[in-house]
Amino acid sequence: MASATRATPDTLPAWQTLTQHAQSLQRVHLKNLFGDDASRWTNFTRQVAGLTLDLSKQRWDDDTLEHLLALAHEAGVPGAIDALLSGKRVNVSENRPALHTALRLPADAVLNVEGHNVVSDVHESLAQMERLVQRLHAGQWRGATGKPIRHVVNLGVGGSDLGPLMVTHALTDYRPKDIHPVEVHFASTMDGSQLADYLSRFNPETTIFVLSSKSFTTIDTLSNANTARDWLLGRLSNHGDVLDGSLQTRTHANPVSAELVIRQHFIGVSASPDKMSEWGIASDHQLMFWEWVGGRYSLWGTIGLPIALVVGMENFRELLAGAHAMDTHFRHAPMEDNLPVLLGLAGIWNVNFLDIRAHSILPYDGRLEYFAAYLEQLEMESNGKSVTSQGKAVNYSTCPVLWGQLGPNAQHAFYQLLHQGTQPVVCDFIAPLKRYDEVEDPDTRRHLKAQHRLALANCFAQSRVLMLGDDALEDDGPRPEHKRYRGNQPSSTVLLDKLTPATLGALIALYEHKVFVQAVIWDINPFDQWGVELGKQIATDTQAIIDGEGDLSRMDASSRGLIEAFWAAEQE
Repeated sequence: MASATRATPDTLPAWQTLTQHAQSLQRVHLKNLFGDDASRWTNFTRQVAGLTLDLSKQRWDDDTLEHLLALAHEAGVPGAIDALLSGKRVNVSENRPALHTALRLPADAVLNVEGHNVVSDVHESLAQMERLVQRLHAGQWRGATGKPIRHVVNLGVGGSDLGPLMVTHALTDYRPKDIHPVEVHFASTMDGSQLADYLSRFNPETTIFVLSSKSFTTIDTLSNANTARDWLLGRLSNHGDVLDGSLQTRTHANPVSAELVIRQHFIGVSASPDKMSEWGIASDHQLMFWEWVGGRYSLWGTIGLPIALVVGMENFRELLAGAHAMDTHFRHAPMEDNLPVLLGLAGIWNVNFLDIRAHSILPYDGRLEYFAAYLEQLEMESNGKSVTSQGKAVNYSTCPVLWGQLGPNAQHAFYQLLHQGTQPVVCDFIAPLKRYDEVEDPDTRRHLKAQHRLALANCFAQSRVLMLGDDALEDDGPRPEHKRYRGNQPSSTVLLDKLTPATLGALIALYEHKVFVQAVIWDINPFDQWGVELGKQIATDTQAIIDGEGDLSRMDASSRGLIEAFWAAEQE
C-alpha cells in the first residue's frame, strides 16, 4: 500500500496547497457557500447501489475538491484500490492481503492470489454454512437428547460479535417465513453477564453455541465457551435428569455422553481448525475463514452465520451482492464520482485542514441501532494509528474520535453539544427513503408511514440547523445570547432507497472503503491492531498475578493497589 520511499502526506504538494486553501475557507459560512452556488446539491451529490451520498453540507467548494483529488492521486489512492481488490499484500506489517472483498465475489469470479483462486474456497465455505443453516431452519438439527434446536447463542467479541449483531438487528424484517423457529442471541462480555442471563432462561436440550474466533485463542470468547460447555455437560451428561433452564424443573431423560453433547451443541468458526478440533468441535461443525480476513471485516463470510440464521441464505447472498456492487463501483468509478473516495476525502479535509477531530454517526432508523458502534470499531481500530506503514511517527492527525446513537434519541441527549458546544463535530446522517410498504393493514401502514416522515423531517432539519444555526428560523426578532447558534457545522447525509440486504451491504462496504482511502492518504496500515494485541497480552499477565501466579511487586503502585483491593474483597 505504501512504498519505502514514499514521502509523508504532509510534504506532498497538494497537502501544502490544501493548507493554504483552508485558511481562505476558515471564515466562510456554509450558508454563503449555498448562497453562492445554485447547483451545489448537484455538484456534491452522488448515487450508486441504492445509496445517495449528499456532501453538499461539507465546508468545502469546487476548488477544495479539486485539491483533495490531487492529494488522493499524489498519495497513490488509485493504485492502492487496485492492489486491495486484486489480492496484493496491502497489510504490510503482517505481510498478507486483506481480502474481505473476496468474500462477496460471485461464484463465477476468479481471483488468483499467489497462484490460487480463493473464490472457490470462499464459496465452498458458504456452501457448508448453508447446509448448517438449512438443517437448523428445517428443525433437523437435534440436541444431544433428540430435541430440535430453538436457541443459537453466538459467542464472539469485536468483529465476531459487532458485525453479525448489527446486521441481524438491521435486517430483522427479512426473517424467512415457514421455517422451524430459531432465535439467535449474542454474548460477548468476558464477565459472563450476558451469558448468565441466557443460561438462566434457556433449555440446554434445545440450545447450541457458535464459537466465533479467528485465532480461537481470544480469552473473552473461550471463557464464555468454557462456561457454556460446563453448563451443558452438567445438565445433559452422566445423569438421568435434565435441568430445563427456562422452567427450572427437572425432566427425566437418558444420560448422554460428553462427546455427543459437545458435538451436537457447538459450532466453531475460525481460521484455526486444529484449535477447534483440540477444543472438541466436530470437523463437520467447523466453518473456516482465513488469515487474510480481519476480524472487523469478517461478517461477509462464515462469521456471518448468525446473519444467515436470521435472514436466510438467500438474503445473506443479497447482502454480499450489495457489498460487491459497491466494490465494483470503488474499483472502476472515476475518483471524482467515487462515493468511498469522496466520503474519505471529506474526512481528510475535516480532520487535517479544518481541525475537526470528532465525528458522530446518527442513523434515523431504529433498525440501524448498532451501526454507530460497528463504525466505531471499523474506523478507530483500523485508523487509530500514530505511525506510518513504515513505522515512522506521524506529525498529523489520523482517525477522529467516533461515537453515535440513533438520531431521534440523540436529539434528547448530546445534540446540545453539537449545536452550541465548543467542540466542532462533523456528523453523518443516515436514513432510508422508503419504509413500511410491506405492512398489510392500511390504517397501520398509514400511521407508520407518518412516523417515518416525522423521522425524516427531523433528520433533514438537524443537518439544516447544524449548517445554518439560528438563521434556519424565520426572523422572529432579537434573540438572547444564550439562544444564539452560529451553525457552520459540516455534515454528510447517506440516504438508502430502502433498507434491504443489498443496500445495507453497499452501505457497510462504502464505509469500509472510506476507511481504506483515508489510510492510504495518511500512509498507515488499517489492517493491523497492535495496540489491541498489547492490551490482550498485558491482561493475560495481570490475570496471572490476580490468580497468585505472578510477581505483584513488579506492578506499578496503582495496579498493585487495585489488585490488593480485589484480594481484600474476596476475603470478606
